[in-house]
Amino acid sequence: MVFYRAVFGRILSSRPIHHHKVTEVNTQRLLILGSTGSIGTQTLDIVRAHPENLSVYAITAHTNWETLANQINEFRPSHAVLVDETHFSQLKQAVTHTQTELLCGPEELNNIVKSGDVDTVINSLVGFSGFLPTISALKSGKKVALANKESLVVGGELLAPYLNGRYDRLIPIDSEHSAILQCMAGEKLGNVEKLIITASGGPFRTWSKHQIQKATVHDALKHPNWDMGAKITIDSATMMNKGLEVIEAHWLFGLPLNQIEAVVHPQSIVHSMVLFNDGSMKAQMGLPDMRLPIQYALTFPDRWPLAARHIDWTTRQQLTFEPVDLERFPCFDLALQAIDAGGFAPAILNASNEIAVERFLKEEISYIQISEIVAKSLSHITNSDTLSVESLEAVDREARAFARTV
Repeated sequence: MVFYRAVFGRILSSRPIHHHKVTEVNTQRLLILGSTGSIGTQTLDIVRAHPENLSVYAITAHTNWETLANQINEFRPSHAVLVDETHFSQLKQAVTHTQTELLCGPEELNNIVKSGDVDTVINSLVGFSGFLPTISALKSGKKVALANKESLVVGGELLAPYLNGRYDRLIPIDSEHSAILQCMAGEKLGNVEKLIITASGGPFRTWSKHQIQKATVHDALKHPNWDMGAKITIDSATMMNKGLEVIEAHWLFGLPLNQIEAVVHPQSIVHSMVLFNDGSMKAQMGLPDMRLPIQYALTFPDRWPLAARHIDWTTRQQLTFEPVDLERFPCFDLALQAIDAGGFAPAILNASNEIAVERFLKEEISYIQISEIVAKSLSHITNSDTLSVESLEAVDREARAFARTV
C-alpha cells in the first residue's frame, strides 16, 4: 500500500485527470471474459452499435454453450473458449462456420488473455476466478475493463504496481467506480476529501431485522432496480457488494477507508459522489443502465453516443439518501473489518462469502447464516506467508473448504 500511495499520489496529486481527445486508432479488439453473462451480453450490444470502432477477437463462457454458440455465429471471433469441457462437442456442432477456433478448458482461457492480438480485456468473470486473468492481462500490457471487483478485493496490493495512476490500464465497469472516475475528471486527488459510494439498499432496505431473518432465496433475488446475475444480486441483498466496492475504491483511487463512505440511495439515480476539500460535491447521475459504464470503460477518456433512457425532468423526481444500517446488514461491516485488517483477510472474506452465497442459493443454509459463515471464516483462518499469487490461491482454497463445513 505504501508503494501504491507513493506512485499514485505522485502522479495524481500533482495534476488533474483530463479527458483529452484520444488520437484516432484502429478498431479496438476485444476479449470478453464471460460473454454470456449480463455484462458480456451488454458489451456485445455496444459492439453492435459501434462496429466501426470495436471488434470481437475472442469470447469465453464457463458452461453456457448454447448462448456462446449463438454469439460465435453472429460475431465470428477468431477464438472462443468454453471453460467447462462437458458440452464442448455440442458447441462444435452448433457453430455454423469454421472462422472461429474453438477451445476448451481453463488453461486456454489463461492463454487467450495473453494474446498479442487483444487490445482490451473485458473481465466480467464472477468471483476469485477473475483475479488471475486480470493480473495476466496487465502483465501482458493489455487494457483491462474490470467488472470483476474481486480482482481488486483479493489482490489489490499485487495489482497496484501495474496501475499508472491515469486509469488507462485498469478501468472500472462497476457503475459506482465509473461514476467516481467521471467525477474526478479534471480534479486533483489531493483535493478529494471523501468518496461517497451509493447503494440501492437491495430488496431488504425496508425490512426489519426479524423479517430479514426469514428471507428466502426468492426474496433475495428480487432486486428493485438492477437486472444482474444471481451471485451479485444476493451480495446486493446482504450489502456485501457495497463492502467489496469500498475495498475496490480503496485500491483504485488510493484513498484510506476514512475517506470512503457508503450511503443508501433507493432510486439508483446518483451512482456515486466525490466531496472536495472546499465543500463542493460532484455527482454522476443517470437511469440504471450498465451499458453506460461498460461503454465509458471502452472509450475512456472519450465518450460515444449511447441510445439510453434519460431522466425526465418534466416530471416530479425524488432523490433520497440514508445511512447504512450495520445491524441489519452485518456483511457490510465485515468487509470494512477485512480491509482494515489487511493481508489475507479480504481474500478470506471473499472466498467464504462466495461459498456461503452458493450454499444459500442451493437452500442449504438460511439467509442470516451467510454473514455468520463469513465471520467465522475470518476469525478461524490465519496465514503468515508473504502475499503472492500462490499464497492467495492457497488461502482462497482453505477459506472455501472451511466455509463448506460451517
